[in-house]
Amino acid sequence: MTIHKEGYPTLLLGFILLFIVNSAAFYFFPGLFFITLIISILLFLFLISFFRKPDRSVPTNKDHHFLSPCDGKVVVIENVYEDEYLKSECTQVSIFMSPLNVHINWFPASGKTIYYKYHPGKYLAAWNPKASTENERTTIVIETHHQQILLRQVAGALARRIVCYAKSGNSHQQGDEMGFIKFGSRVDIYFPVDTKLNVKLDDVVTGNRTVIAQL
Repeated sequence: MTIHKEGYPTLLLGFILLFIVNSAAFYFFPGLFFITLIISILLFLFLISFFRKPDRSVPTNKDHHFLSPCDGKVVVIENVYEDEYLKSECTQVSIFMSPLNVHINWFPASGKTIYYKYHPGKYLAAWNPKASTENERTTIVIETHHQQILLRQVAGALARRIVCYAKSGNSHQQGDEMGFIKFGSRVDIYFPVDTKLNVKLDDVVTGNRTVIAQL
């Protein structure tokens, strides 16, 4: 396991700020230095854990398996009308990522990115139903097995930066990195309504491992 590249700037800034805080505590509040040091170590360890990059390579392409694009918990399964790109009735599956989860996002199936758009927005709690349409988010549509699947990276109350590597017109392999969301957030997936799902509400899923659906 290594540190994801998106974590290095945050870890460096965190180290500098914690060093300043602990230096000030040592010189001006020596009685609080030990407590400050312990809290700082725990906070820095949390940051390291947040930006961890486990080995989630897909050894062989699971051709008709749509893998989970992230770690987390399934919080929504419902039929909705997707009006940004697909313009059709879809089955929405939403996965909530807590600050303790790995926050890398992966392409869940091989194919081609045919649409990408970034939307600025609010920072409602990620489990709020309005988050999908009102929060900061990116929309990615991939074409795989002659089907179009829409994925949406959604910022949460703590998330303040969504990173997306998808580009319109680019092809990708199942398991390639799609992006990264810093701190609590969610990923929405919009399937055709006749898609066979392999998950149910409250299931805990693992990115690049759990089969979300059969395509």
